[in-house]
Amino acid sequence: MKSRRDFFKLAGISGMSAMGLFSLKGRGLESVNYKSDRIKGEFSKPNFQRFNMSGYAAPPINKVRIGFIGTGGRGTDLVFRISYIDGIEIKALCDLLPERAKAAKEKIKLSGYSPDIYAGDEEVWMKMCRREDIDLIYIATPWPLHTPMAVFAMQHGKHVATEVPAATTVEDSWRLVEASEKSKKHCIMLENTCYDSFELLTLNLARNGFFGEIVHGEGAYIHQIGERLFHRGNRNERWRLKQNIGRNGNLYPTHGLGPLAQIMKINRGNKMDYLVSTSTKDFMMNDIAKKLANSDEYYKQYVDVPYRGNMNTTTIATTAGQTIMLQHDITSPRPFSHIHQVSGTKAFAQHYPLPARIAIGHGGFISEDKFKKIEEQYNPPIIRQMWDIALKIGGHGGIDFLLNWRLIDCLRNGLPVDMDVYDAASWSVIGPLSEWSVANRSAPIDIPDFTNANWKTNLPHDISLIDGGTTGVKAW
Repeated sequence: MKSRRDFFKLAGISGMSAMGLFSLKGRGLESVNYKSDRIKGEFSKPNFQRFNMSGYAAPPINKVRIGFIGTGGRGTDLVFRISYIDGIEIKALCDLLPERAKAAKEKIKLSGYSPDIYAGDEEVWMKMCRREDIDLIYIATPWPLHTPMAVFAMQHGKHVATEVPAATTVEDSWRLVEASEKSKKHCIMLENTCYDSFELLTLNLARNGFFGEIVHGEGAYIHQIGERLFHRGNRNERWRLKQNIGRNGNLYPTHGLGPLAQIMKINRGNKMDYLVSTSTKDFMMNDIAKKLANSDEYYKQYVDVPYRGNMNTTTIATTAGQTIMLQHDITSPRPFSHIHQVSGTKAFAQHYPLPARIAIGHGGFISEDKFKKIEEQYNPPIIRQMWDIALKIGGHGGIDFLLNWRLIDCLRNGLPVDMDVYDAASWSVIGPLSEWSVANRSAPIDIPDFTNANWKTNLPHDISLIDGGTTGVKAW
């Protein structure tokens, strides 16, 4: 059996497998290369000067100047929705494929922005990050590229907002923390589920004692997209399929975990202590590959390879004595679900399956009328002020727009961000840690403390509009 050190050395190497999309061997990246021995229980304390980013308010930026790396479907949607927010300027769009960057620019031409295009070179994103007239870099590229791009951008004086997960290895999680603390630049993971109206309602309910003490939470990424992973497309669209080969664990933990971590005050008075993880075998992915290979020889390369188990279940224990159950299944014919279950000593709530429901005491689920009264009383200010606007502009039912509007409002007003680098690191690290546990017969493994023990005194930071809410929305 491989030791934990051996496993994470391998994980650190395999996590770079998609780097051919954007080379990391270009000038200026030497500063992000360092020893790969940072795994829980086996690494010495970080040797960089620590600075607590929790609750940190960076100097306000009246007009947030933005550059985007990655303008595929997800990246173009980001550009489009952010263009509706006041107090920003879209300065640059970057993609390996020029036609994608140009298409994203065309989509916002009526907004009045005319961003510069960076494309056609695997290292061109570094040139964009070096610009002095950009304050914030958005990253919507394949998963293994999130960390190196985020680290480079922070080292060059930029705040960073990266798609999920922010890191795919333990080492990369530490790299994010080091870069953010050294640069005093925010590193925000774009976890949109934290901005769903029901998730925000349950967060506010928890803060007001509605659930009593939180005992247990459940979250998931259950989304039947297995066959879509095999879509041939162009050479840059097969990276996610490769992530599902050779990695066996919870590959996408943050959608289910993020809202629960905020409710349980993770990194702010509480922390995730350790986890155990179990995966089924692959019952379906190899069969999909075989079926496709019968009519197209291209797919023979994907037959009899080590796919991840179809269902992964990971259980996390917190220092406060609670448990969190996370599931990952993107293959089985199951209805879409993030679960989002909150179980307390006084009440219970669950988002999926729809409709969302609340139970109080031993009386079972409450009526629709009573549910509406609870919403009227406990919906947080951000929902009261911005939800109707978010629904109109859209993005996964409005949550994408709400997340980005809130981020820009925090940067413009010099407010602490809702999700800091410790959230990005600790939520993302569940992926590689679950892989180790699965590979070792569901053995427990400790979850690193990225906060330097500051979780004991950090104050909870809730998503609200008490101090901000001044950023407008424009029509174009």
